[in-house]
Amino acid sequence: MTTGSKRIAFIDHDLGNFHAKAFLAAIHGPLASRGFRVAGCWAQRPESGGSWAGARDVPYIEDLRELDRRSDCYVILAPSNPETHLPLCEAILPFGKPTYVDKTFAPDLATAKAIFALADRHGAAVQTSSALRYTTVQAEVAKLAPGALRHVVAWGGGTTFGEYAIHPVELVVSCMGADAVAVMRRGSGTYGQILIDFSDGRTAVINVCTEGQTPFTAALTTAEGTTHVTVDDSRLFVDLPAAVLDFFAAGEAAIDRRESLAIRAILDAAAEPSARAAFVPLATRMAVAAR
Repeated sequence: MTTGSKRIAFIDHDLGNFHAKAFLAAIHGPLASRGFRVAGCWAQRPESGGSWAGARDVPYIEDLRELDRRSDCYVILAPSNPETHLPLCEAILPFGKPTYVDKTFAPDLATAKAIFALADRHGAAVQTSSALRYTTVQAEVAKLAPGALRHVVAWGGGTTFGEYAIHPVELVVSCMGADAVAVMRRGSGTYGQILIDFSDGRTAVINVCTEGQTPFTAALTTAEGTTHVTVDDSRLFVDLPAAVLDFFAAGEAAIDRRESLAIRAILDAAAEPSARAAFVPLATRMAVAAR
Protein backbone atom coordinates (compact mmCIF):
# COMPACT_ATOMS: atom_id res chain seq x y z
CA MET A 1 0.00 0.00 0.00
CA THR A 2 1.35 3.40 -0.89
CA THR A 3 -1.68 5.65 -0.33
CA GLY A 4 -2.80 7.43 2.83
CA SER A 5 -0.96 9.36 5.49
CA LYS A 6 2.71 10.12 4.90
CA ARG A 7 4.01 12.19 7.81
CA ILE A 8 4.71 10.30 11.03
CA ALA A 9 5.39 11.79 14.46
CA PHE A 10 7.29 9.80 17.09
CA ILE A 11 6.05 10.21 20.67
CA ASP A 12 8.08 8.72 23.50
CA HIS A 13 9.02 8.81 27.14
CA ASP A 14 12.70 8.95 26.23
CA LEU A 15 13.64 8.53 22.57
CA GLY A 16 16.95 6.88 23.40
CA ASN A 17 15.71 3.30 22.96
CA PHE A 18 16.18 0.51 20.45
CA HIS A 19 12.64 0.68 19.06
CA ALA A 20 12.87 4.38 18.17
CA LYS A 21 16.14 3.73 16.37
CA ALA A 22 14.83 0.61 14.60
CA PHE A 23 11.54 2.18 13.46
CA LEU A 24 13.32 5.24 12.11
CA ALA A 25 15.89 3.10 10.28
CA ALA A 26 13.20 0.93 8.67
CA ILE A 27 10.89 3.80 7.63
CA HIS A 28 13.72 5.82 6.07
CA GLY A 29 15.61 2.74 4.83
CA PRO A 30 14.11 -0.50 3.44
CA LEU A 31 10.57 0.91 3.62
CA ALA A 32 11.41 4.31 2.10
CA SER A 33 9.63 3.46 -1.16
CA ARG A 34 6.34 3.42 0.77
CA GLY A 35 6.56 7.21 0.86
CA PHE A 36 6.33 7.74 4.62
CA ARG A 37 8.77 9.83 6.65
CA VAL A 38 9.27 10.76 10.28
CA ALA A 39 8.39 14.45 10.19
CA GLY A 40 8.92 15.24 13.86
CA CYS A 41 9.12 13.91 17.38
CA TRP A 42 8.41 14.73 21.02
CA ALA A 43 9.41 13.12 24.32
CA GLN A 44 8.49 13.44 27.98
CA ARG A 45 12.23 13.87 28.58
CA PRO A 46 12.89 16.80 26.22
CA GLU A 47 16.64 17.13 26.79
CA SER A 48 17.51 13.57 25.82
CA GLY A 49 14.73 13.55 23.20
CA GLY A 50 16.13 16.67 21.59
CA SER A 51 19.62 15.19 21.54
CA TRP A 52 18.33 12.00 19.93
CA ALA A 53 16.45 13.97 17.28
CA GLY A 54 19.35 16.31 16.52
CA ALA A 55 21.71 13.39 15.95
CA ARG A 56 19.30 11.90 13.40
CA ASP A 57 18.13 15.04 11.61
CA VAL A 58 14.56 14.63 12.86
CA PRO A 59 12.80 17.86 13.96
CA TYR A 60 12.16 17.96 17.69
CA ILE A 61 8.97 19.97 18.26
CA GLU A 62 8.10 20.95 21.83
CA ASP A 63 4.61 22.25 21.02
CA LEU A 64 2.32 19.26 20.45
CA ARG A 65 -0.18 21.33 18.48
CA GLU A 66 2.57 22.40 16.12
CA LEU A 67 3.74 18.79 15.86
CA ASP A 68 0.19 17.77 14.99
CA ARG A 69 0.05 20.34 12.20
CA ARG A 70 3.09 18.66 10.68
CA SER A 71 1.87 15.08 11.16
CA ASP A 72 -0.71 12.70 9.74
CA CYS A 73 -0.24 9.81 12.16
CA TYR A 74 1.58 8.88 15.35
CA VAL A 75 3.88 6.19 16.69
CA ILE A 76 3.83 6.11 20.49
CA LEU A 77 6.97 4.24 21.55
CA ALA A 78 8.22 3.93 25.17
CA PRO A 79 8.58 0.13 24.85
CA SER A 80 10.12 -0.21 28.32
CA ASN A 81 7.66 2.19 29.98
CA PRO A 82 4.07 1.03 29.37
CA GLU A 83 3.01 3.01 32.44
CA THR A 84 3.49 6.14 30.29
CA HIS A 85 1.26 4.98 27.44
CA LEU A 86 -2.03 6.23 28.89
CA PRO A 87 -0.77 9.77 29.59
CA LEU A 88 0.92 9.83 26.19
CA CYS A 89 -2.33 8.70 24.57
CA GLU A 90 -4.23 11.34 26.54
CA ALA A 91 -1.96 13.93 24.92
CA ILE A 92 -2.15 12.51 21.38
CA LEU A 93 -5.46 10.71 20.76
CA PRO A 94 -7.57 13.91 21.02
CA PHE A 95 -6.02 14.90 17.68
CA GLY A 96 -8.04 12.02 16.18
CA LYS A 97 -5.32 10.62 13.96
CA PRO A 98 -4.22 6.98 13.44
CA THR A 99 -1.92 6.02 16.30
CA TYR A 100 0.25 2.95 16.77
CA VAL A 101 1.11 2.18 20.41
CA ASP A 102 4.21 0.06 20.95
CA LYS A 103 4.43 -3.02 23.14
CA THR A 104 3.55 -3.50 25.91
CA PHE A 105 0.29 -1.66 25.19
CA ALA A 106 -0.61 -0.98 28.82
CA PRO A 107 0.55 -1.99 32.30
CA ASP A 108 -2.77 -3.75 33.02
CA LEU A 109 -6.09 -4.65 31.42
CA ALA A 110 -8.02 -1.75 32.96
CA THR A 111 -5.57 0.74 31.42
CA ALA A 112 -5.71 -1.06 28.05
CA LYS A 113 -9.50 -0.70 28.04
CA ALA A 114 -9.16 2.96 29.02
CA ILE A 115 -6.86 3.65 26.04
CA PHE A 116 -9.29 2.04 23.60
CA ALA A 117 -12.21 3.97 25.14
CA LEU A 118 -10.24 7.21 24.83
CA ALA A 119 -9.50 6.44 21.18
CA ASP A 120 -13.19 5.78 20.50
CA ARG A 121 -14.23 9.07 22.11
CA HIS A 122 -11.92 10.99 19.79
CA GLY A 123 -12.44 8.89 16.65
CA ALA A 124 -8.78 7.88 16.55
CA ALA A 125 -7.86 4.51 15.06
CA VAL A 126 -5.46 2.69 17.39
CA GLN A 127 -3.38 -0.42 16.86
CA THR A 128 -0.81 -2.14 19.03
CA SER A 129 1.38 -5.20 18.73
CA SER A 130 4.66 -6.81 19.56
CA ALA A 131 7.04 -7.52 16.70
CA LEU A 132 6.30 -11.21 17.27
CA ARG A 133 2.95 -10.88 15.51
CA TYR A 134 4.62 -10.75 12.10
CA THR A 135 6.88 -13.80 11.79
CA THR A 136 7.51 -17.07 10.02
CA VAL A 137 5.29 -18.75 12.64
CA GLN A 138 2.16 -16.88 11.54
CA ALA A 139 3.08 -17.60 7.94
CA GLU A 140 2.95 -21.34 8.73
CA VAL A 141 -0.35 -21.00 10.59
CA ALA A 142 -1.85 -19.17 7.60
CA LYS A 143 -1.33 -22.33 5.54
CA LEU A 144 -3.57 -24.36 7.87
CA ALA A 145 -7.30 -24.89 7.55
CA PRO A 146 -9.43 -22.85 9.99
CA GLY A 147 -9.55 -24.57 13.36
CA ALA A 148 -6.79 -27.04 12.51
CA LEU A 149 -4.31 -25.64 15.04
CA ARG A 150 -4.93 -27.39 18.37
CA HIS A 151 -1.83 -26.72 20.48
CA VAL A 152 1.09 -24.29 20.47
CA VAL A 153 4.29 -24.32 22.48
CA ALA A 154 6.30 -21.11 22.28
CA TRP A 155 9.69 -20.09 23.61
CA GLY A 156 11.06 -16.60 24.13
CA GLY A 157 13.92 -14.86 25.88
CA GLY A 158 14.62 -11.42 27.29
CA THR A 159 15.99 -9.76 30.38
CA THR A 160 12.80 -9.75 32.51
CA PHE A 161 9.48 -11.60 32.50
CA GLY A 162 7.58 -8.34 32.98
CA GLU A 163 8.93 -6.71 29.84
CA TYR A 164 9.51 -9.65 27.51
CA ALA A 165 6.70 -12.16 28.19
CA ILE A 166 4.58 -10.02 25.85
CA HIS A 167 6.46 -11.39 22.84
CA PRO A 168 5.64 -15.12 23.04
CA VAL A 169 2.15 -14.29 24.37
CA GLU A 170 1.53 -12.10 21.30
CA LEU A 171 2.85 -14.87 19.08
CA VAL A 172 0.47 -17.43 20.61
CA VAL A 173 -2.65 -15.22 20.65
CA SER A 174 -2.06 -14.08 17.06
CA CYS A 175 -2.10 -17.76 16.08
CA MET A 176 -4.88 -19.02 18.38
CA GLY A 177 -7.18 -16.01 18.56
CA ALA A 178 -8.73 -13.99 21.37
CA ASP A 179 -10.74 -16.77 23.00
CA ALA A 180 -8.40 -17.51 25.90
CA VAL A 181 -10.37 -19.15 28.72
CA ALA A 182 -7.98 -19.66 31.63
CA VAL A 183 -4.34 -19.14 32.61
CA MET A 184 -1.89 -20.80 34.98
CA ARG A 185 1.76 -20.03 35.64
CA ARG A 186 4.55 -22.35 36.69
CA GLY A 187 8.12 -21.64 37.65
CA SER A 188 9.70 -18.46 38.87
CA GLY A 189 12.89 -16.50 38.56
CA THR A 190 14.67 -17.05 35.27
CA TYR A 191 12.50 -19.86 33.87
CA GLY A 192 8.76 -19.22 33.79
CA GLN A 193 5.93 -20.99 32.03
CA ILE A 194 2.41 -19.79 31.16
CA LEU A 195 -0.26 -22.40 30.47
CA ILE A 196 -3.31 -21.22 28.53
CA ASP A 197 -6.62 -22.93 27.84
CA PHE A 198 -8.44 -21.64 24.76
CA SER A 199 -11.97 -22.33 23.58
CA ASP A 200 -12.82 -25.66 21.91
CA GLY A 201 -10.23 -27.52 23.99
CA ARG A 202 -7.25 -25.81 22.37
CA THR A 203 -4.18 -25.22 24.52
CA ALA A 204 -0.84 -23.41 24.63
CA VAL A 205 2.33 -23.46 26.69
CA ILE A 206 4.62 -20.42 26.75
CA ASN A 207 8.18 -20.66 28.04
CA VAL A 208 9.86 -17.40 29.07
CA CYS A 209 13.59 -17.67 29.77
CA THR A 210 15.35 -14.59 31.13
CA GLU A 211 18.80 -16.13 31.39
CA GLY A 212 20.98 -17.27 28.50
CA GLN A 213 20.04 -17.15 24.84
CA THR A 214 16.60 -18.46 23.92
CA PRO A 215 15.51 -17.80 20.32
CA PHE A 216 11.85 -17.20 19.59
CA THR A 217 10.51 -20.57 18.47
CA ALA A 218 7.13 -22.29 18.26
CA ALA A 219 5.82 -25.83 17.88
CA LEU A 220 2.48 -25.99 16.05
CA THR A 221 0.35 -29.08 16.56
CA THR A 222 -2.57 -30.23 14.40
CA ALA A 223 -4.20 -33.62 13.94
CA GLU A 224 -1.55 -34.29 11.30
CA GLY A 225 1.41 -33.76 13.63
CA THR A 226 3.72 -31.09 15.01
CA THR A 227 5.81 -28.57 13.09
CA HIS A 228 8.68 -26.66 14.72
CA VAL A 229 9.26 -23.12 13.44
CA THR A 230 12.10 -20.77 14.41
CA VAL A 231 11.41 -17.07 14.03
CA ASP A 232 13.61 -15.22 11.54
CA ASP A 233 14.53 -12.37 13.89
CA SER A 234 16.46 -10.53 11.17
CA ARG A 235 13.09 -9.43 9.73
CA LEU A 236 11.31 -8.39 12.94
CA PHE A 237 11.98 -4.65 12.70
CA VAL A 238 11.22 -4.45 9.03
CA ASP A 239 8.02 -6.48 9.07
CA LEU A 240 6.59 -4.75 12.16
CA PRO A 241 7.12 -1.20 10.81
CA ALA A 242 5.74 -2.37 7.46
CA ALA A 243 2.55 -3.52 9.20
CA VAL A 244 2.33 -0.17 10.99
CA LEU A 245 2.57 1.62 7.64
CA ASP A 246 -0.23 -0.62 6.33
CA PHE A 247 -2.33 0.51 9.28
CA PHE A 248 -1.58 4.18 8.61
CA ALA A 249 -2.37 3.83 4.91
CA ALA A 250 -5.68 2.09 5.62
CA GLY A 251 -6.63 4.42 8.45
CA GLU A 252 -8.21 1.61 10.45
CA ALA A 253 -6.83 -1.13 12.68
CA ALA A 254 -6.04 -4.50 11.11
CA ILE A 255 -5.73 -6.24 14.50
CA ASP A 256 -8.83 -7.30 16.41
CA ARG A 257 -8.66 -5.35 19.67
CA ARG A 258 -10.05 -8.40 21.47
CA GLU A 259 -6.69 -10.04 20.82
CA SER A 260 -4.81 -7.07 22.26
CA LEU A 261 -7.03 -7.17 25.35
CA ALA A 262 -6.67 -10.96 25.64
CA ILE A 263 -2.89 -10.59 25.62
CA ARG A 264 -3.05 -8.09 28.47
CA ALA A 265 -5.55 -10.27 30.38
CA ILE A 266 -3.21 -13.27 30.08
CA LEU A 267 -0.26 -11.25 31.35
CA ASP A 268 -2.33 -9.88 34.25
CA ALA A 269 -3.54 -13.34 35.25
CA ALA A 270 -0.04 -14.82 35.02
CA ALA A 271 1.20 -12.19 37.48
CA GLU A 272 -1.33 -13.14 40.15
CA PRO A 273 -0.19 -15.42 43.02
CA SER A 274 -3.34 -17.54 42.59
CA ALA A 275 -2.21 -18.50 39.07
CA ARG A 276 0.63 -20.54 40.59
CA ALA A 277 -1.85 -22.85 42.32
CA ALA A 278 -4.67 -23.22 39.79
CA PHE A 279 -6.02 -21.97 36.49
CA VAL A 280 -7.38 -18.42 36.69
CA PRO A 281 -10.53 -17.91 34.55
CA LEU A 282 -10.53 -14.98 32.13
CA ALA A 283 -14.24 -14.66 31.26
CA THR A 284 -15.07 -11.75 33.59
CA ARG A 285 -11.88 -9.90 32.61
CA MET A 286 -12.69 -10.22 28.94
CA ALA A 287 -16.28 -8.99 29.26
CA VAL A 288 -15.79 -6.14 26.84
CA ALA A 289 -17.57 -5.64 23.55
CA ALA A 290 -15.57 -5.92 20.36
CA ARG A 291 -15.36 -2.76 18.32
